[in-house]
Amino acid sequence: EVQLVESGGGLVEPGGSLKLSCEVSGFSFDDYDIGWFRQAPGKEREGVSCISRVDGTTYYADSVKGRFTIDRDNAKKTVYLQIDSLKPEDTAVYYCAVLVGSTWDYWGQGTQVTVSS
Repeated sequence: EVQLVESGGGLVEPGGSLKLSCEVSGFSFDDYDIGWFRQAPGKEREGVSCISRVDGTTYYADSVKGRFTIDRDNAKKTVYLQIDSLKPEDTAVYYCAVLVGSTWDYWGQGTQVTVSS
């Protein structure tokens, strides 16, 4: 059974920071790329960031570049998303996912991030 569990969300004031975690179990974690996505109320899910299993290369959406940082710890089977300088527009449910070939096949339950003063 493949399972992804996100944590670390919460209510934060604009300009604040959060660190999200995605713990993965049930497969060889270090064999797959891992990504973060988010979905705000009434909007489609969008890709935020991902990290390669090959060399650790990272990718970021333009809207979060310079504020979000993705990292992975293969020993702990965990991917992190450090979020700094939070804006109200960052409010969303954040999901992690596993890339199998060219398809994001496995997803977590999501963790809520709310940015408000």
